[in-house]
Amino acid sequence: MQVCPMCNRWETDADLRICELKHSYVTLMRDQFFPGYTLLSTKIHCSELFQLDREVRSELMEEVSCVAKVLYDIFQPAKINYELLGNMVPHIHWHLVPRFATDPLWPRPIWAEPHVDVLLTPAEYLQRREIIRSALL
Repeated sequence: MQVCPMCNRWETDADLRICELKHSYVTLMRDQFFPGYTLLSTKIHCSELFQLDREVRSELMEEVSCVAKVLYDIFQPAKINYELLGNMVPHIHWHLVPRFATDPLWPRPIWAEPHVDVLLTPAEYLQRREIIRSALL
């Protein structure tokens, strides 16, 4: 049996943890080319929204919206992109990406062309995580 990278992410990328919500885990993406780029993954291992109980699905969408609003308030982007794909990792997870009219890929999708990863120092990751966490909790 293969190990799911989303199921393991909370443990393996502990330095990127923002917070645990009722139905999801919120982590900062290591690549911060798009400042505030965050991942929200479900605690329940499934690949489709319709596989979730209606109440869980509704509450999960509130969590997604809440995280997106916090990112919007903190980073003041032109737009928040929501990516729920699951083609490469069959586990429900959203890429929540603050987008700025000044970013080199604007207005195209974040995967339109490769870019050099923007890696932060441990202190910068900690600061970014704490700013987001304090606004969420």
